[in-house]
Amino acid sequence: MSGGLSELRARAKALAEAYAAPPASAGEELRARAALGALADSGLLAYTVARARGGADASSLVPDGPAARGEGPSVLALSALRDELAYGDGLLDLMFVMQGLGSFPLQMGGRGAFADGVCADVIAGKQIAAYALTEPNAGSSLDEIATRAVRDGDGWRLDGTKVFISNAGIADFYCVLARTSGEPGDRAPGGLTMFFVPASANGVVCEPFEVIAPHPIGEVRFEGVELSDDVRLGEVGSGLELALATLACFRTTVGAAANGFARRALDESVRHLSERHQFGRPLGANQGLRFDLAEMDARLRAAQLLVEEAARLTDAGDARADRAVARAKLVATETAGFVCDRAVQHHGGRGVKRGEIVEELYREVRALRIYEGASEVQKLILGKLVLGQGAQPPLD
Repeated sequence: MSGGLSELRARAKALAEAYAAPPASAGEELRARAALGALADSGLLAYTVARARGGADASSLVPDGPAARGEGPSVLALSALRDELAYGDGLLDLMFVMQGLGSFPLQMGGRGAFADGVCADVIAGKQIAAYALTEPNAGSSLDEIATRAVRDGDGWRLDGTKVFISNAGIADFYCVLARTSGEPGDRAPGGLTMFFVPASANGVVCEPFEVIAPHPIGEVRFEGVELSDDVRLGEVGSGLELALATLACFRTTVGAAANGFARRALDESVRHLSERHQFGRPLGANQGLRFDLAEMDARLRAAQLLVEEAARLTDAGDARADRAVARAKLVATETAGFVCDRAVQHHGGRGVKRGEIVEELYREVRALRIYEGASEVQKLILGKLVLGQGAQPPLD
């Protein structure tokens, strides 16, 4: 691993170790804003934005390709940072990645000085980003998008509902995928367009709800929101491509976060099994528990290697990236579920006590197998590619 990545990991690790999160009683919004403030002070948010938009220069991490040219954030850098942040604090990781995920369509499709200004605010933590894609009847199938933007004079009128939107209620803006032609379920190309929607716009209504690992999230409704054409991102009809490009950049990093959570769970198991004594000896002296640790370690290492491979191929713009990304996301998130489950089991009754580290990790990793392409979706992608391409040789 390059010195550049080692330095990034060290910076993220130092931040996570020094960060003193507000207590849960402080509420989700205060906790989220505190995490974002710490990230902004550390300078790490620059890695969520493309160099062409004022973000960090990560060209030293990959010799050639879109990331080296500054055309998007480096997936390798994002993955290294998410791994370390997730190891330390789940909300640090979430607020970090949401600045990139939520602003990526703006980075790629924004026009005019306003886009550069918002990206600068994202890096400084002055504006909170959100990505509004999922709908009640449109998750993995973006063809079902029903939120609609219709021409209204020189601008647009936006109506529809988005759900499971992280940062809902605290975001300063939403990048929203909306239908501009056709009907939900149409597979005809060119029916979707992406828009930048200020949270302060009239007609934006948020309803927060709770999920298994608490963070700001909820439903966002757009009720006759009037938008100028200046906030359209990309060309009319190019929204699906922009949405898929966003997922292609950030999906691998979900696996990286999963690896960070799993690594912390494994360390917690090692600590507990070494310190806890029963029947006159450490729990770790039991052969069956050592077998557990061996499998946790081996599966985690495989996941780490898959994530690094996918990140490098994505940064380089390699045609093999699609298959590598699906592998990495599938294996890393499923592995994290396994590792965290075993860590809870190793802790016995303590493992299910609210506030224990392994109990928090168990809740943190569950959603990773669902969002940004559920495990079943990754299997569909892989199955199709394997049928078309056969087995792949190892990378050079």
